[in-house]
Amino acid sequence: MSRTVEVADEWLKRIKEQLAGVQYGVVQITIHNGQIVQIDRTERSRFDTEKSTASVKRQRL
Repeated sequence: MSRTVEVADEWLKRIKEQLAGVQYGVVQITIHNGQIVQIDRTERSRFDTEKSTASVKRQRL
């Protein structure tokens, strides 16, 4: 059974704040009884392995 979730402007603002600046990651919204109760943000850092390997080789010399 699907039910329409009402989203208050306050929650929309919070969601936008969590999305701002995320390049790689996940924003997860938890809903209970049709209401948003939690927002989780997980960010990932991605590194170019070719560039980082060359940097490590230079440091060892």
